[in-house]
Amino acid sequence: MVEFKANERDNVSPRDVSALTVSRVGRVDTTPSVVGVRVLDGAGTEVLPVTEFLMSFLASGASTSSPRSYAKALLRWWRFLAAVDVAWDRAGRVDSRDFVLWMRTKSKRPPHGGPSRAAFAPGTIDHNLAVLRSFYDDRMAAGVGPLVNPVPQAAGRNGGRPHEHHNPMQPFERSRRSPLRQRKPPSQPKGLPDHLFDQLFAAMGCDRDRALLAFYVSTGARASEMLDVTVDHVDVGRQLIAVNRKGSRRLQWLPASSDAFVWLRLYEARQPRPDGQTALWLTRRAPHRPLTYSAMRRALQRANDRLGTDWTLHQLRHTAAQRMIADPRLALTDVQWVLGHAHLTTTEIYTRPSEDQLVARVLEHHRHRAEPAPAPPVGAYRPEVLRTLLGGGAGVD
Repeated sequence: MVEFKANERDNVSPRDVSALTVSRVGRVDTTPSVVGVRVLDGAGTEVLPVTEFLMSFLASGASTSSPRSYAKALLRWWRFLAAVDVAWDRAGRVDSRDFVLWMRTKSKRPPHGGPSRAAFAPGTIDHNLAVLRSFYDDRMAAGVGPLVNPVPQAAGRNGGRPHEHHNPMQPFERSRRSPLRQRKPPSQPKGLPDHLFDQLFAAMGCDRDRALLAFYVSTGARASEMLDVTVDHVDVGRQLIAVNRKGSRRLQWLPASSDAFVWLRLYEARQPRPDGQTALWLTRRAPHRPLTYSAMRRALQRANDRLGTDWTLHQLRHTAAQRMIADPRLALTDVQWVLGHAHLTTTEIYTRPSEDQLVARVLEHHRHRAEPAPAPPVGAYRPEVLRTLLGGGAGVD
C-alpha cells in the first residue's frame, strides 16, 4: 500500500485574508544612486534584495521612471509578508494566491477609526504580479531566493511556455490567461469631446499649463514623454517637438498644432529660466526646477475642481488619437506612428465607437423603423410614355 507523505501545509487552516491587517510599514525612499529609489522596511533598513533587482532591471534598459513603480509594488508585497510572517525567500504559491485574494478584498474599517481600504483594481493586481514574477526570476538567477517562483506563469498545451516551437505557417493558438491574473473588461478609450476640452483648456491656470494641454492633444504624446522634453528638442520653424518614447527611449519628432507653439511662446516670455537649465517645462515658483508628473497632475486637478470633472492626463492622449482617427485624410498607420505603438492592433482600439455613439445609432434605427413607408406613386403611365419606352404602335396603352 502506497503511503502519501503529508505536506507541511496540509494540516494548516487557510488564511482568512478578510481579517488580515497589513500595516503600512516601510516606505519608498529617494536616493542619489543610479537607481534613484530604494525600499525601506519597518525598521528603516534598506531591503537589499529589492535594490539588487532594481539595479538589474535598470541595467537591462528599463526607463529611469520605472523603478519607483516597481519599488512601490514590491513594498506592498513586503508589507503583506510581514503581516503573514513569511520571509521573502520562503514565499510560495499559496502566499502569492493569498496576496491576490487580499488585494481583491475590501478591508474593514480599522478599530481605531479612519477610512477602509478599497479593493485594488484588476490592472494594479496584474502589474503587481508581473513585478513579483520578474523580481523572483532575477533573484533565482542570482542563486538566491526560493527554488520555484511563487508567481505562476501561463503554460502552453504541452506544459511548456506559450507558443513554444510555434510553426510560423500555422496560426497561433489561443493564449491562455496566466494563473492569478485578473479578468478585465475590454478597455474603451475615453477622450474629451471638443466642447468639454475647450472648457478644460479655459480652466487651466497659466500659459504653461495651456501650452502643455495644447501639445498633449495635438501630438498624442504620453504625459511623462512631454514633460521630459528639453529646449533643444523644439523646432518652431518646422512645427515639431521631439520626445523620448517610453520603453525604447527612441527620440521621435512629432508635429504639433500652431496653437500649441503660440502658447509655448507666451509661456517662455514670462517664465524665468536659470542658467544651464535645459528642461522645457519648469515650475513657476522659485527655485525653478523641471516640472514633474505629480505637479502637472495637480495642476489638472485644480482645473477639474473648478469644473466638477475628473479628467486625467492620459485621456488627453485618447482625445488626440480619436481626433486623428476621425480624420479620413490620415491612415491608421499614420496614427500608429504618431502614438508610437509597436503593433497596429493597439491603435485599432481607437476605431471602436463609444457606447454613446452606439446608443445614438440604435435609437436612430428605431426612429427610422417607426416612420411610415412612403406611398407608391398614384396613377398609370400615359400612353405616349409607354410608346416611347416600349417602341409599340399607336395601339399600345
